[in-house]
Amino acid sequence: MKSSRILWRTIAIVSVVLTILFVGGFVYGMKQVLYPEKSANGLVPTPSVETETKEQLGRDNKIAIVAIGDSLTSGTGDTTGKGYVLRLRDKLEAQSGKETHVLNNLAIPGYRGEQLLKDLKTKKVQEALKDADLIVFSIGGNDIFQNTSGFTVVGNNIEFNPEESIALIDPALKVAKEIVSEIHHANPDATVLYLGLYHPFLDMDKDKLGSLGVQTFNDGMFRILNQYQNMIFVPSYDLFERNGTRFLFTDHFHPNGDGYERIADRMAQILR
Repeated sequence: MKSSRILWRTIAIVSVVLTILFVGGFVYGMKQVLYPEKSANGLVPTPSVETETKEQLGRDNKIAIVAIGDSLTSGTGDTTGKGYVLRLRDKLEAQSGKETHVLNNLAIPGYRGEQLLKDLKTKKVQEALKDADLIVFSIGGNDIFQNTSGFTVVGNNIEFNPEESIALIDPALKVAKEIVSEIHHANPDATVLYLGLYHPFLDMDKDKLGSLGVQTFNDGMFRILNQYQNMIFVPSYDLFERNGTRFLFTDHFHPNGDGYERIADRMAQILR
């Protein structure tokens, strides 16, 4: 009986000691968080967590832009002629305080991937890209929307066959991979923005099969661009998804001025 009493007394004492140690450790820990002690040099130690430092865009207080690709980058559908490229120029200059110039806009309406790839292998385009701090481009829309009967104009009506477009995605991505490689080879230091595709025929695609195709292509482009540190995929699908034709030009394919404004806003936000 006596030994049992001693055992319980010992357990009680140990429990009290452990409780005191726990409370003391907790209080000390909180003190270190709220009132960290200074080191011998008088500085408060900081956690050893790596932080990313965003590099400033441009050199010598200037930003040089070069644009390549298809009609989305040439600005087709914008009656002001500015497109997203010149609108982005204005926004970058305002938010950065740096002189911002579009050195070249080499985008050509109707261009498909093979045509852009051919241009990228020319000395003229390679030299233009070398001078850029920022390269913006779009490609792929004509490859999957306008390359076959997936998209046709019959009289004043537009017909869209999503199944035809979906079959063209893999070949288009194969060419796009080469395009991205050529851009990187020409200027590995420039920041590169690629404008992702949107679905211009949502009102004709009740089952949204074309949406799945666009998403598949965009996902493939994201994976390609993600292999390069300075390349960024700029999504545009949501900018046109819920607004019908409000932000489209009368051709039912290209953005109008308001549509390009939304694209430029998104790009400027990414570069902020």
